Amino acid sequence: MMKKKELICISCPRGCHLTAERGEGSTGEWQISGNFCPRGAAYAIQELNDPRRIVTATVASDSRLLPRLPVRTDRPLPKRMIAPLLNRLYRLRVKIPVKSGEVLIDDVEKSGVRVIFSCNCKE
Repeated sequence: MMKKKELICISCPRGCHLTAERGEGSTGEWQISGNFCPRGAAYAIQELNDPRRIVTATVASDSRLLPRLPVRTDRPLPKRMIAPLLNRLYRLRVKIPVKSGEVLIDDVEKSGVRVIFSCNCKE
């Protein structure tokens, strides 16, 4: 029996409807169809084998003007690491000033992904 998954590619605005198939119990590669360009196939393989996402959130600050500051990861993070990261971020309270691009957390869970500030805050 074939294992089949439907995906929508997010690599570009085209949004190709992808079909990924591989035999049940097979250790072979996924066969991807429906992609308009090679990026669609690469996206599907990544999503099926090791899904990752850019994480955006806010952290509490001691600023009177911006009591919550936006932060994001500098690269996609494995999905299994997102909930623990968000729990960690929501417990933090940062001191200002901060600059956009400044690192808040370096190397999240030894993934090589950093959490950086998304704005400047001086007061």
